[in-house]
Amino acid sequence: MRTKHKHLTKTIAVLSGLVACTPALGDLADQNYTAYTLRKAGEPNLHLSRSMKREQCAASKGSILYVHGATFPTDLSLRFKLDGVSWADNLNDACFTVWGLDFAGYGKSGRYSDANRPPKADPIPGRVKETAQQIKRAIARIKRHDGVNSVSIIAHSWGTLAAGYFTEHHPEFVDRLVLFGPVGMRREPVISRALSATQQVTIEDQFLRFQRETPANHKPVLNIDHFNAWGQAYLASDPNSKAHTPAAVTVPNGPVADVLAAWSGSFPYNPKNIKASTLIVRGEWDNITIDEDALWLFNNLTGAPHKRDVKLSAGGHVMHLEQNRHALHAVTRNFLLETQNHD
Repeated sequence: MRTKHKHLTKTIAVLSGLVACTPALGDLADQNYTAYTLRKAGEPNLHLSRSMKREQCAASKGSILYVHGATFPTDLSLRFKLDGVSWADNLNDACFTVWGLDFAGYGKSGRYSDANRPPKADPIPGRVKETAQQIKRAIARIKRHDGVNSVSIIAHSWGTLAAGYFTEHHPEFVDRLVLFGPVGMRREPVISRALSATQQVTIEDQFLRFQRETPANHKPVLNIDHFNAWGQAYLASDPNSKAHTPAAVTVPNGPVADVLAAWSGSFPYNPKNIKASTLIVRGEWDNITIDEDALWLFNNLTGAPHKRDVKLSAGGHVMHLEQNRHALHAVTRNFLLETQNHD
């Protein structure tokens, strides 16, 4: 434990110097990448990105929408390049058209304010029902742009709640569903916490969260050079991050409220109503998706024509940023290809 503590102290010392650095999001400015802004009166603008391999793919194998989790947006997950390659790149190489949505309050999307929320809206922004409407706006644009009737959704962490709710209520729009590190229903004692509308998340918060699942006797699966680059980009994802001491990214607290509710027995959607082929995928050390959560979801996906539960070795809740991310990429890509014509 002493060695791990020294490594952590050294890392945080390095991270403290990131505030003044220039963000490095990877090379998104290429011919395969396009960004869009979705505007709707009375609501925050939404950032939607699209990538595909125009030259090597004669036709798309389908459109995929990525739905991010509670604390960082699409460019810090699906599109973040590690050793020059992102998860989106892997899917594009298989000739999928890949879209990414930043929910309101994250990344390049607009922030919530009293002016762009209904008077009777939940005081905590960014909860499932609200964000499911943002998914609906994104999918409407994807369908129109790509000329498709339905899309596949890859969702991570809390984002699986919003994606599951949307898929339950709009089954005709979703052909396949990938739940990466999903939140399941637990029946723990009712958790009552007074939550503010937003929370501030520092680089140190993220580093501790990313590292805590790795067993003490196992070498780190999070590359420190990767994390240092990621940390720069994370602070840059919020234009006001430097206004805090230490620098921090402000995100909506709706996801926290949703997860607390789900773990207290109030789950936002009924998995039995999911009609799309569904993959549950998680790392073996994931403490958000424990075995009981995955089993509960799997057993309740009774309406899915095909379903799988895959647990990958040496990975945690943010396996898409870790050493064994390629296994996650492969399992997801193979599932989408294998089930393409089976539903």
